[in-house]
Amino acid sequence: MKNGRKEIKHAISYPQYMMMKSKLAHVMQLDAHANANGKYLIRSTYFDNFSNKALNEKKEGYLHRDKYRVRIYDKAATTVYLERKSKRHNMTFKTKCLMTKAEYEKMRRSELEWMEKDERALIRDLYEQMMYQQLKPVTVVDYEREAYVYPFGNVRVTFDSKIQTSVRNNDMFQPHLPMVDVLEPNMLVLEVKYDEYLPDIIKYLLQSVDTHAEAYSKYQLSRMFG
Repeated sequence: MKNGRKEIKHAISYPQYMMMKSKLAHVMQLDAHANANGKYLIRSTYFDNFSNKALNEKKEGYLHRDKYRVRIYDKAATTVYLERKSKRHNMTFKTKCLMTKAEYEKMRRSELEWMEKDERALIRDLYEQMMYQQLKPVTVVDYEREAYVYPFGNVRVTFDSKIQTSVRNNDMFQPHLPMVDVLEPNMLVLEVKYDEYLPDIIKYLLQSVDTHAEAYSKYQLSRMFG
């Protein structure tokens, strides 16, 4: 497993976001994937089993846990990623590979035989989890992301807003999938990711906003509804 990154997540208010954004914009660059309004839409489908293994491991703060998801951008099927986020003590690791809409639909229908000897290691790993841990696509989560990057320390600061869940519907390529808001309208989720160190200037800018102590997981938030 390649080198991990450190990750901080907090809920912040809209006024806090505006204050922090105005300061970060002076020292960080807007993410290259952003559209004209500086944001892009992310849709992820998370995998879990009948006993809510992934959800409960997150809630209970397991130091060694894995979470699988399928991710697309701007609701388009042109680029589809299978991703695994792994937590090892205080470090986060992400592994991903390209897949297709058709392959995801097979996963939804529990047609898994093709996965067993697939050339992509991550597909084979998910196959084992789906076969032996009964993982399956559970819920879809949508949100808008505004991201800033800083080369020193490989820092990435993101603001996620309009977070919504499909509750228990996993039809992620349905363009008009019914969704439910999971955060109050004036709240966002702040994420800070970096490698070995967080540069002092970024640390200073982050300390200027009083964040809540509780860490927020978008998947955990989405499961409040079922």
